[in-house]
Amino acid sequence: MYLDSGHHLTYCTNIHPGETWPEAFQQLEAYLPPLKQKLSPDKSFGIGLRLSNRASLELLDGDNLGSFKQWLAEQGLYVFTMNGFPYGGFHRQSVKDDVHKPDWTTPERLAYTVRLAKILAALLPEGMEGGISTSPLSYKPWLLEEDDTKEKGVFNNATSNLVTLVQELVQLKEETGKTIHVDIEPEPDGLLENISEVIRYYEDRLLPTGVAQLQEERGLTAQEAREAILEHLQLCYDVCHIALTYESHAKAVSRLKEAGIRIGKVQLSAALKTALPKDVETRGEIAETLSAFAESTYLHQVVELNAEGDLTQYADLTFALQHIRKPSAIEWRTHFHVPLFTEQYNGLQSTQKDIVEVLALLRKGNLTTQHLEVETYTWEVLPEDMKKELSESIQRELEWVISTINKTQHAENGSSERSRTHEFTHR
Repeated sequence: MYLDSGHHLTYCTNIHPGETWPEAFQQLEAYLPPLKQKLSPDKSFGIGLRLSNRASLELLDGDNLGSFKQWLAEQGLYVFTMNGFPYGGFHRQSVKDDVHKPDWTTPERLAYTVRLAKILAALLPEGMEGGISTSPLSYKPWLLEEDDTKEKGVFNNATSNLVTLVQELVQLKEETGKTIHVDIEPEPDGLLENISEVIRYYEDRLLPTGVAQLQEERGLTAQEAREAILEHLQLCYDVCHIALTYESHAKAVSRLKEAGIRIGKVQLSAALKTALPKDVETRGEIAETLSAFAESTYLHQVVELNAEGDLTQYADLTFALQHIRKPSAIEWRTHFHVPLFTEQYNGLQSTQKDIVEVLALLRKGNLTTQHLEVETYTWEVLPEDMKKELSESIQRELEWVISTINKTQHAENGSSERSRTHEFTHR
């Protein structure tokens, strides 16, 4: 939905099962029209569309795309962002590190993303830019640390495919007038997993290689080539993922802006947070609570903060639980996309305050993107008395975001009013 703050807000439909187009469309029919009526009865309602590779192929078969576009118009719905990170199955199976397959070294990942861009360009309303989030190039543990040649090859192949993608998006803009950006999503154990690695990648690899390639193959000037890359390859700022780095969001956003890297989409998501008591023998109860979340479907990386401010990263919660009694550890943050609306989960906490901080940065104009997407898909952490039917849960999440944005606006207005009063009384 389009908010008074100037942002498009939606939720990511990756929470709905459905790897074929008929299955995906069935979920959209079931959930989107009722949500629109409750949340945006008088205005169009945006969709954060997730299509598997198979569903994207099927959507382009026959008149499926035309029929879908007509259905969107009839229902008062529009698509402005897509999730192109999971290529294959994302439900009812073990995903784990397979979520990164195929990675950006492969022609399959490139073809899938170009296909999504063409679908989005066909669906996107006039005068609006579209974004597609994608994987952080590859999965870091697949690379042997001592094998520099392999790492260099992965970076080179991924970069070459991304520059080819830029050329496809430039051509798509020339043909349709639609600007589509693909938003790289850093996450724990991704080849790009934090702001420092993203900036280093742009400055040391992507921009030098991409500018040279675009000058040679498209005859662009160095400045035109640089602008094409920065326009079409942006960042998906997943708040949960950045919270796991323990970096302040104000600093992260400032560093990206200084480097010229744009944020195409903010995914509003919360990590699980656990304060660890000094008495390590009392941590058994926490371990027991957390062990219920060590499930076999997704990776749940844990980042540990110690008393000296150092970070230790574990590839999955199962491994981390073996170290919960480490005396120097004071806090864990776990890669779970838990509900946004509450900060407490049966004795555990979340990084909800990080979302509030990011929304405040948006309101102040320090973070400039129009695309906001709630990505909550771990509902089982809620106490029984907080659980609701899925549609109601999605509605509650979106209403919490709207309420929080409004609160930051009121706080800013109150601060400005106090400043004006202070200024007047001291004239």
